Amino acid sequence: MSVALPKLTLERRLLREHGLVIACDEVGRGALAGPVAVGAVVMDASGARRRVPEGLRDSKLVAEHHRPAVAARAAAWVQASAVGWASAAEIDEVGIIRALGLAALRAIAELRGFGVIPEEAIVLLDGNHDYITPAGGAGLHVQPVVKADRDCASAAAASVLAKVARDGLMVGLHDESPVYQWMRNKGYASAEHRAAIRSHGLSAHHRASWAITDAPTLF
Repeated sequence: MSVALPKLTLERRLLREHGLVIACDEVGRGALAGPVAVGAVVMDASGARRRVPEGLRDSKLVAEHHRPAVAARAAAWVQASAVGWASAAEIDEVGIIRALGLAALRAIAELRGFGVIPEEAIVLLDGNHDYITPAGGAGLHVQPVVKADRDCASAAAASVLAKVARDGLMVGLHDESPVYQWMRNKGYASAEHRAAIRSHGLSAHHRASWAITDAPTLF
C-alpha cells in the first residue's frame, strides 16, 4: 500500500493570513528513559513554493539509516530549525504534557536567535492538543492538527529533525549504561530494556514516576 506524501497545502493556506508558519512535532513522549524532544521549523511564503525534499516523511515512516540524510535535507530546506528538550527529571516533576510544552517553547526560543518573531507566526502543532499555550506560550497562535507530521511537509521536517537529534542523544548515553541497550531501543519499552530494568533498577535517565515495569512493549 502506498503512503501519501506530505504536502504544503495547509502551510500555503495559513501563509495567506500569517507571515510565518512554525511547525512543531514531538519525539520521545512514550519512552521510558531519556528526554522528550520537540522539533520546530520555520516556513515562509518563499519556502512554501520550494519542492519538498526527497524522502521527507513523518519520522516513523523513514528507515533509521535514511533519517540523517533526510534530516539534513529538511534543515537546508526550511528557513530555520531548532530542537527543544525537557529532561526525564522534568517529566517526573511536571508531567509529560507540561514537559512537552516546555520543550516546544525552548525550541521556539532558539528560533528567536535566528531573528524569527514567533508572535507574528502561526504555530502548526502535530496532534489534537495544544500543550504549548498552558506551558507559557500565551502570546503564540497555536493550531493543533491531527496527523500533521504525516500530511504537512513542514511538520514532517520537524518530526525528522527531532527524531534524529533524540536518537543521537540516546546512542550517546549507551556507553554510560550499556545494560539498557539504548543504542538499539533509544529508551523505548523494548523487551530487553524492561528486562534490564527488572535486573538492574532505574538509571538517572529513567522517568522514575512512570509505572515502567508495567509499560507495554512498543517494539
